Amino acid sequence: MGGTDVVTGTVGTVDGFSYGVITPLAAYLMACLGGALGLRCTTRSLLVERSWRPGWLALGATAIGSGIWTMHFIAMMGFSVAESPLNYDKRTTFASLAVAVVMVGVGIFIVGYRGSTPMSLVTGGTITGLGVASMHYLGMAGMRLRGHLEYDTKVVALSVVIAVVAATAALWAAVTVRGFLPAVGASLVMGGAVSGMHYTAMASVSVRLHGGFTDIGGSAPATLLAPMLIGPVVFLVIAGVVVMFDPLLVMGTPDWKKPGETTPPVLRPRRPVYPVLPRADQGYGQAYDRAYDQVQGQVRGYGYGRLPGRNGGQGPDRAWDRP
Repeated sequence: MGGTDVVTGTVGTVDGFSYGVITPLAAYLMACLGGALGLRCTTRSLLVERSWRPGWLALGATAIGSGIWTMHFIAMMGFSVAESPLNYDKRTTFASLAVAVVMVGVGIFIVGYRGSTPMSLVTGGTITGLGVASMHYLGMAGMRLRGHLEYDTKVVALSVVIAVVAATAALWAAVTVRGFLPAVGASLVMGGAVSGMHYTAMASVSVRLHGGFTDIGGSAPATLLAPMLIGPVVFLVIAGVVVMFDPLLVMGTPDWKKPGETTPPVLRPRRPVYPVLPRADQGYGQAYDRAYDQVQGQVRGYGYGRLPGRNGGQGPDRAWDRP
């Protein structure tokens, strides 16, 4: 590539599938993996004590952000311009990863603490979707070539809408979908939506070439992207191991329960009731009756039914009733 001179202003020949279906398939799988881990971590955050929730939400945001970022640059490995080599600016590329994780985190924390209300889903989904779109176009801004990129405004707007809708649906699934198979299905749909957003955005790209053989700067994909992708991929694998060994995180229900099985209520003891000592003007029989009634109510609170009467269950419960 770039072996012949071109006239300034010429439209370059763009190919988004230089390696065939390998890069789209690999990118889709990474998006699914990041989405699956992120959704499960978000679900887990709703099932733990409040003090542990930020950690699980942060893990979920990092998983989704890393998965989306990895998907984007794996797909970009197959992008080429026939008339120019392609390099990437290291700082801009790293910044796109930070944008993805931070903005996805903001959306996840909103839903994690506010629940699945319409307002929280719309707000969180919009922020997350804009974060995904920002990551994509910031990553594209880090591309270096003998020319500049031009975009179709309508297609760009469509890609942003797809990102927002996909993010909102993903957040809804994170707080409502329970069980292993439904979670897998939601992750596959999310991976497809993110990949669809990426290739929709790439359809809006055209390259306007510059003449000459000037130095384009940046680093070649093989020397920059390949090492950079190792970190997020290793993180996703480690997070996947955490998911595999946490039944509550995988199934969404404690102790590998079957779907539809309910958890029996936990019997919590009421505040202890102590018998009241008789006053001087009261007989011991009346004091016993009052103490018996108090203990009887406490036993009912445990769910064990009634105590037998003083006389072994024969006759009235209060055997010391007197006329």
